[in-house]
Amino acid sequence: MPAVKCATEYDTLRRVVLCEPKYMAIKDIINDVQKRYKDENIDRTKAMQQHEEFEKKLKEHQVEVIKLPSSERYPEQVFTRDIGFTLGDQLFVGEMASEIRNGEEAELENWLIQEDIPFCVSESRVEGGDVIVDRNRVFVGISSRTSEESVRHLEQSLSNHEVIRVPFNEKYLHLDCVFNVLSPEIGLYFPEAFDNETREKLESLYTLIEVNKEEQFSMGTNVLSIGKNRLFSLPQNSQVNEAMRQNGFTVIEVDFSEIIKSGGSFRCCTMPVVRNN
Repeated sequence: MPAVKCATEYDTLRRVVLCEPKYMAIKDIINDVQKRYKDENIDRTKAMQQHEEFEKKLKEHQVEVIKLPSSERYPEQVFTRDIGFTLGDQLFVGEMASEIRNGEEAELENWLIQEDIPFCVSESRVEGGDVIVDRNRVFVGISSRTSEESVRHLEQSLSNHEVIRVPFNEKYLHLDCVFNVLSPEIGLYFPEAFDNETREKLESLYTLIEVNKEEQFSMGTNVLSIGKNRLFSLPQNSQVNEAMRQNGFTVIEVDFSEIIKSGGSFRCCTMPVVRNN
């Protein structure tokens, strides 16, 4: 197995980084989902149970799970996707835009150093939820979480890739909350998040399954593919799940209802390190 390799969002997942929601809490409100649940907040026992079930299912599908140590200093550490991302044979460590998440990157760097895995440190703010890879294309969401400077850095680092800027309504926080790629032909999107030009661009590249407003709120686009048309999704997102099944996908339903209260689901909670086809 290579140390690092991710050419797509849908090749077979072999190795992934997670972090348990042991200290998960809504403290700084950074999206509409958190705003709704700020008073109710997170039932950590329930969140841990749901995360454990997800981890169990990953292992049942022969995915090697790496767990970063949880820290009381980082209430959103469960969302490992944002602290790093793998593009081709390069692993990038992100730079968090939110003060409450500053420092999470160090835990990832420590593990990479222990494993002797080379990595690039981002020169400006960039979060993995804004970065989606599909073969020679890299989609980068343009928002307050990911800077133009970091996009230019990716362009310089990825000479064999086309870096595609994807502006979207930043109230949805990250690109993977409104867009995802499931196969070479098919993707998911929430069209209201994009202007006409961006929407038409995405529609020209993929057959897109539309996620409605209710299921976008419950992270309908934030599915995780583990390869061979298998993917994780929430059972409550019944419409998008049925649409994906009609397009030939096997949907593995796991209750993540407690974790999504902070505005992220299966993709947000995973940082793939190795995928192969």
